[in-house]
Amino acid sequence: MRNLLADLRAITGPGHLLAEPDVVAGYATDWTRRYAGVATCVVSPGSTAEVADVVRACAAARARIIPQGGNTGLVGGSIPPPASDGLAAVILSTRRLTSLEPVDRASGQVTAGAGVTIARLAAHAASAGLRYGVDLASRDSATVGGTIATNAGGIHTIRYGPTRSQVAGVTAVLADGSIVGSMSGLTTGSTGYDLAQLLTGSEGTLGVITRARLLLRPAEPAAAVLLCGMAGIAEAAELTGLIRAAIPGLLAAEYVDAAGLALVRQAAGLPAPLPAEHRGYLLAEIAGAGDPDDNDHVLEQIARVRLPADTVLAQDGRGMAALWAYRDRLTEAIASAGIPHKIDVAVPAGELGAFCAELGDVVRDAARGQRAGAGGAGRESAPGSFRRLIVFGHVGVGNLHVNVLGPDPDDTQADEAVARLAAAHGGSVAAEHGVGRAKTGWLGWTRPLAEVSAMRAIKAALDPAALLNPGVLLPPETATEPPERAAT
Repeated sequence: MRNLLADLRAITGPGHLLAEPDVVAGYATDWTRRYAGVATCVVSPGSTAEVADVVRACAAARARIIPQGGNTGLVGGSIPPPASDGLAAVILSTRRLTSLEPVDRASGQVTAGAGVTIARLAAHAASAGLRYGVDLASRDSATVGGTIATNAGGIHTIRYGPTRSQVAGVTAVLADGSIVGSMSGLTTGSTGYDLAQLLTGSEGTLGVITRARLLLRPAEPAAAVLLCGMAGIAEAAELTGLIRAAIPGLLAAEYVDAAGLALVRQAAGLPAPLPAEHRGYLLAEIAGAGDPDDNDHVLEQIARVRLPADTVLAQDGRGMAALWAYRDRLTEAIASAGIPHKIDVAVPAGELGAFCAELGDVVRDAARGQRAGAGGAGRESAPGSFRRLIVFGHVGVGNLHVNVLGPDPDDTQADEAVARLAAAHGGSVAAEHGVGRAKTGWLGWTRPLAEVSAMRAIKAALDPAALLNPGVLLPPETATEPPERAAT
């Protein structure tokens, strides 16, 4: 390993290689504190050429390569595996890949380094009168490369689609050190496989993304934010559909359950947003034309929707920010209450009500160490094993973040039970956070065996030595049949 460290130090310079165990350990633990691995070092290349040299050096030493951006992931996808086979693991940080070119107004595109944060990219686009379509709570730390690798969604997915919809090209380094990709930004070419789209959502298992050509959108400033008291998530999904049909400029539709609202109020010291308490809350943001005179037109559109009696509307900047605080500050409020089990799933809109109706019993049974089933209703959880269940997320696209507080961080029974329930309702075990290391064994519940085999074949073709992020995304080779789904 001394030879490898010397090679990496020569490539990047001595100030960009970290090998002190205590320092490296911080990079080898993810944001949730539930997943941690063992790494030999952290290396931070400053260009695509340096990334290629680092990859070649690691390949020559048969060292694992773990691409890492802001390390804001929640499923262990950007941390090394446990050291179980004697191979070294090198965390390849993209934090120095921060080039950000001027906005190309003619194409409505921009080229950004993989280490550029989403917040910086958004501000850069806004300075040119445009908008980047992906926004998420971790915007100050999450990076362009990481969000492409996981196909992140965020609060504006209902309007602009996930990250995949913003990618016009990437530059990436493959496992043999070769550099691929195009930054032309052409969206009409038809010359074979689209490598940019193949790498989007690949979670660092096929290549190291170093730059991206990204689509920007016309600026659509918010003209109004609604917060509605709801009887539950099914009603919130139905209302979202009515708003979307009546108001073309729906930018966001977010759901927060009663437990989540109570926690964020307690942690952040926020007042009650509505006169009465409700089982759930729908937050909707609506775009205007940027002209104050257009606000009357937005109000006319809103008036066409039959909103709940307990609804508050804000149209000034301070008022809109105050309503968004109940959603924006929820993640930090949950983290302040303990180490949460954060289970990111997607469920069809028509199944959201049924999914959430079963969720409490499923989690309680899992906390007791039992597989949830028809006989689980009404049972109480074991003392201290399950304290709180919080559900929030992007209701307009069926993406829910299920948070369970109480079980031991290493106990995955609740996580598995929630994923099984999502699969049973025709959903996905992973939405915008990716599969990572946490969900590899569950991939076959919502992806057919033939598709998993095809993905494994692509991985083998591009990374035959399995050095790029091994153990992430794909199930073990021994998993040839999907596990039996739980009864609902």
